[in-house]
Amino acid sequence: MTIATVDPATGRTLATFPALDAHGVEERLRLAAETFERYRTTAFDHRSQLLRRAADKLTADREEVARTLVTEMGKPLAQARAEADKCAKSMRWFADHAPGLLADQLPEAADVADSGAATVRVRFRPLGPVLAVMPWNFPLWQVIRAAAPALMAGDVLLLKHASNVPRTALYLQELFTGAGDEPGCFQTLLISSGQVADVIRDDRVAAVTLTGSEGAGQAVATVAGEQLKKCVLELGGSDPFVVLPSADVAAAAQVAVRARVQNNGQSCIAAKRFIVHEAVFDEFTRAFVEGMRALRVGDPMQEHTDVGPLATEQGRTDIEEQVEDARGKGARVLCGGRRPPEQTEGWYYEPTVLTDIDPAMRLHHEECFGPVATLYRVPNLAAAVELANDTPYGLSSNAWTRDPDEQGVLARDLQAGGVFFNGMTASHPAFPFGGVKRSGYGRELDGLGIREFTNPTTLWYAAE
Repeated sequence: MTIATVDPATGRTLATFPALDAHGVEERLRLAAETFERYRTTAFDHRSQLLRRAADKLTADREEVARTLVTEMGKPLAQARAEADKCAKSMRWFADHAPGLLADQLPEAADVADSGAATVRVRFRPLGPVLAVMPWNFPLWQVIRAAAPALMAGDVLLLKHASNVPRTALYLQELFTGAGDEPGCFQTLLISSGQVADVIRDDRVAAVTLTGSEGAGQAVATVAGEQLKKCVLELGGSDPFVVLPSADVAAAAQVAVRARVQNNGQSCIAAKRFIVHEAVFDEFTRAFVEGMRALRVGDPMQEHTDVGPLATEQGRTDIEEQVEDARGKGARVLCGGRRPPEQTEGWYYEPTVLTDIDPAMRLHHEECFGPVATLYRVPNLAAAVELANDTPYGLSSNAWTRDPDEQGVLARDLQAGGVFFNGMTASHPAFPFGGVKRSGYGRELDGLGIREFTNPTTLWYAAE
């Protein structure tokens, strides 16, 4: 596999990078293990200062970093800037909140006495070097949401980033090294996918976290399971966007456009399946299709661009095949469904809406990682829930209703790691993030996420 920066807007290779050989990997593993033995005993204040300095550096580097993201994976420039801002904000959040999230827990006094102890406390101790296998679609954010809590917990991080974002991967190492801490706290491994299994098997690696495809998750989880190592997986999603009659339909349609095409449609938590009650189906469809048609597709470096190119040529081929499969089996294309004729270079695809989808079509069950929406008409709430859950995935979901009873049913019955009412799914450091079913397991962010890579240790002290 080539490790290279290839501009998705033109298809031109801008830079290539050699993969680390076995000696290079060994040196980094050795440094990570040595650094962990020192870093695990540092105080929260020390770790917080590291994150705050890194956040300040990222803020200062914002424009340069944003342009790197655009040239490596094609997201619009404004969205790249927003990603950098979100990362800096989240590092500061964990710097502020980690001491409380990881504070010793004291059991109830009656339970302590019943155990025969004078004192019992639960302490969250770091595990060791954590391998983070990360994707290209949010090249900064996916890494920071793993790195910030891990570093605050006292772990050190080894990053295996996607092969098409090497400049971002190297910048992230520079970000933490430049923040003034030991180089071994955060190291980038420029390695191929074929080298990952050996790194997981190394005794110095304590755990692994992966954000990526279902196939990548299966491969990493298999090796981690063989080694009996902790593993957190955030995989694909085919999130439902349910619209019921009590919703503000105009607002729902407006948000639906943004929810589908954020990051050029390449987001695991992007809304992908739009499930609309028949009473408001026509109204929603008109507004949604109009909004998708109005999007400006073009050069992601231009401030006015809404949708840039797909990150890879294969990614565009994949969605073309999914759309053609659905079209050939009777789906109606309400807008888009082709490469923009004015874009002769790069990997562009028009924002697309299809309806009359049935289970024989690939788009019904597969995740579509591009600006393609599937639109369904349902007769009632029960049918909406059934269709929303008719997917192998369960990452997040969106539900538009102002009826408290309907909200209660959806909160109880939607099979997902999150239910966002009358708004768009988004991650935030204060709330746990993750999925169920084939969307993975474990959680990131918040207290649940920061504790994933700790050893909750019971400290039991006998009475004198």
